[in-house]
Amino acid sequence: MDVTREFRDATSRICFARVAKKNAITAAMYEALAGAVLDAEQNPEVRAILIEGHAEVFTAGNDLEDFLKNPPSGEASPVFRFLTALSTATKPVVASVSGPAIGIGTTLLLHCDLIYAAEEARFQLPFTQLGLAPEAASSLLLPLLAGYPRAAEKLFLGEPFGAAEALGMGLITAVVPKAELAGHVDKQLAKLVALPRGSLQATKRLMKGSMAAAVSAQIRVEADEFIRRLASPAAREAFTAFFERRRPDFSGLD
Repeated sequence: MDVTREFRDATSRICFARVAKKNAITAAMYEALAGAVLDAEQNPEVRAILIEGHAEVFTAGNDLEDFLKNPPSGEASPVFRFLTALSTATKPVVASVSGPAIGIGTTLLLHCDLIYAAEEARFQLPFTQLGLAPEAASSLLLPLLAGYPRAAEKLFLGEPFGAAEALGMGLITAVVPKAELAGHVDKQLAKLVALPRGSLQATKRLMKGSMAAAVSAQIRVEADEFIRRLASPAAREAFTAFFERRRPDFSGLD
């Protein structure tokens, strides 16, 4: 299984488990992720949701080969079903990040409530480098968190940045030594699930409710732009260069 699920301590633990491929996400994995989040939402025994990867990698983002074979074509596509499920989850969502978190590995964090990262965690938003556009409402939420200039640098240039900078931007909750990450996350989850379910969900609703419609609309707008960009000459050049292991040449391309 490339995505595993475990119910333990009142928590639905959803794990990227394709370590040999750096947890690169396929369409089938997005389908499994969407189902896992929806099932957790509907299960009255689940009081919190955890999304985690391996100690060496959270996720390398989209599996580009699979992505080209199964490109998203609209809101019913697995990737957008996952983003909708995650962004509308009413239960607390915790993320545990160790190693690289690339593309959607970073943008999905914008929809989590508590995000704990190992000191070695690395984040990256390489959409323009692939001739694409942001997704997961990141063009809306990242400027709100980090301020426009820092968000623009991350989304325009797509360069990697570390856990300390992610903390300073407000992207994550805390930085934890790698050896202590799992224990710290379990400790925080134990605190969460011991609290009144109704109070937690009401608090989350009150905090996120005013932005819910805007986030949903931005996810749709970004999805349309992402799909258009996927067919662009720049995206074709970027993907070809990736598989040929060379730097893309965007000269004369939009």
